[in-house]
Amino acid sequence: MAMTDILSAKDIEAALSSCQAADSFNYKSFFSKVGLKGKSTDQVKKIFGILDQDKSGFIEEDELQLFLKNFSSGARALTDAETKAFMAAGDTDGDGKIGVDEFQALVKA
Repeated sequence: MAMTDILSAKDIEAALSSCQAADSFNYKSFFSKVGLKGKSTDQVKKIFGILDQDKSGFIEEDELQLFLKNFSSGARALTDAETKAFMAAGDTDGDGKIGVDEFQALVKA
């Protein structure tokens, strides 16, 4: 499954262009621009499955750092500061990773 099976290529491009500069990534703004906020629970779970590169059932910090590259291979990696802030926002149970329910809550926030 590809991101474009759920999200429009135009929305992905717009969302990525809004955070090209280092330290400009804002997950709430990105989720809104990419069209993820309006998707169903099932669709958000499918996106989570793409982001969970190692299929562990969680998005770990190394996967989160490459978050944008899942939307386009030419996108940049998140900076350490962006990655840590994104993890802190999503990891509500403090286990150092983001589960599917945590991701769902982050998207809908």
